[in-house]
Amino acid sequence: MEQTLKEFLFKKGYIRVKLKLTKTNHFEIKASINNIKGLFILDTGASNSCVGFEATQKFNLQKVKDSNILAAGAGAIDMLTQVSKNNTIKIGRLKIDKAALVLFDLSHVNSALINHNAQPVDGIIGADILKKVKGIIDYEKKYLYLKKLV
Repeated sequence: MEQTLKEFLFKKGYIRVKLKLTKTNHFEIKASINNIKGLFILDTGASNSCVGFEATQKFNLQKVKDSNILAAGAGAIDMLTQVSKNNTIKIGRLKIDKAALVLFDLSHVNSALINHNAQPVDGIIGADILKKVKGIIDYEKKYLYLKKLV
């Protein structure tokens, strides 16, 4: 009998989280930062996980400092950024401690989403977190599999 991807990954200690495909062909994922729920885009092409500047208060972000890194992406370049370290991110039942987040102006991202009748998001879950939790995306069934951290 052939094993499904789900069965195989569950045996390896993975959990799974449902993804929602938006009208803009992005995957949305629900997650929480510092125990406050938010909506995020899953973006394997984003090197860092990011939130908008307004997230500082919404998510009680820790140790926010100006950053000399200029952000680029989604049609905008050289955007000023800040960085916040020591945050707790929870995706499904998986908790990631001491997570760093880049803060930048997400308005151009949310404008594009709203123009396509998609919901605005609080931020982006990027490759930094996906690598840390050994993320595997099942595009067909719309699930993200994450490895429980030991």
